[in-house]
Amino acid sequence: MVKRNIVVEEGNYTPVFNCEIELAERKGLGHPDTLIDGVMENISRELSREYLATFGKILHHNVDKGQICGGGTNVEFGGGEFTKPIFVLLSGRATEKADGKTIPVQRIAREASLDYMKKTVRHLDVLADVELESHISPGSSDLVDLFLRGPAIQFSNDTSFGTGFAPYSELERLVLETEQHLNSSRYKSSHPEVGEDIKVMGLREKNKIKLTVACAFVSRHIEDINVYVKYKQRVKKDIEKKAAKLTEMDVEVLLNTADDEKKESVYLTLSGTSAEMGDDGSVGRGNRVSGLITPFRNMSLEAAAGKNPVNHVGKIYSVLAQDMAHGIADEVKGVKDVTVTLLSQIGAPVDQPRVASATVILDGVKYAKAKDKIQYVIDQRLEDITDVTHRIVEGKVKIF
Repeated sequence: MVKRNIVVEEGNYTPVFNCEIELAERKGLGHPDTLIDGVMENISRELSREYLATFGKILHHNVDKGQICGGGTNVEFGGGEFTKPIFVLLSGRATEKADGKTIPVQRIAREASLDYMKKTVRHLDVLADVELESHISPGSSDLVDLFLRGPAIQFSNDTSFGTGFAPYSELERLVLETEQHLNSSRYKSSHPEVGEDIKVMGLREKNKIKLTVACAFVSRHIEDINVYVKYKQRVKKDIEKKAAKLTEMDVEVLLNTADDEKKESVYLTLSGTSAEMGDDGSVGRGNRVSGLITPFRNMSLEAAAGKNPVNHVGKIYSVLAQDMAHGIADEVKGVKDVTVTLLSQIGAPVDQPRVASATVILDGVKYAKAKDKIQYVIDQRLEDITDVTHRIVEGKVKIF
């Protein structure tokens, strides 16, 4: 049995949901920053599957340096046209050859990119309106060998940390679930005029919440300004209904506040993403592994999307810390708030972090009683760390 350095301590901080002010943000699936996260993560998943099929294990790759450069459109009620394609730059490293076998990295990357964009942004013609260029290069020979012949538990590629928290506050849940609701397939089927570029900013002041939502609308489904206003009001009411199910706090919803309806200058897009009109996107500038941007919580600046799911601790530990935090909150009685931070040591096995730290706020439970259970949750998830890799490859883990 591996003895791990697990430290559990009681926190002396005020949980975010008890603070007078709280902020949380989510950039939706069609936001350029989230879109490029999704593109690069899909490349990593498809490469991982091909590595498993060809070599029997995932080989070295880090495709985490993608960029979307915004295109150009002329949009009008009822339609419009692209004047400049959206440009997507793929970058990073990926193993192409090992043991005398070769996989088509560039083809896999291109197909994974276009497929993801097509599925995510329904009204975007990726073949006509997206220009894609790949500068993904082969990985170094020593890393190829390390992955191919290395142990089942790989060694950490870096000295880095990942952090996670649980449970989500009412504001955090509201921000996250508002975007997920508006971007759900069920909602889109009945409201095709709503685009995928949806950004939700939440502010709580004591027990009052203000949601500022930017929502792209799709021009082909909106014939004039009156229809736009009607649809906008309907979306606003849908957000209010969703909020009423999630919180008893007073919620004010502000939607597309930059609109000037008298001048008919509104958030109207051809495809449903602002990437069509000059907005750029970079990997790692959007949501953390929690699915949110949370300035009042511990956060890592790690760009998780696209990194390999075997030994890149910036990715694995971010996912694992979040999973541990939720496991502790769900499985250990009396945990009111918990933050988990994992620090790797380069060259050490990924299941043996330099330290695994949990800071908890308890309610009605003695620290001594909760400590052993919290340590057990952390230890068990480190013991099963390879399961994180499998779940990432299968797309069962939230990365952004």
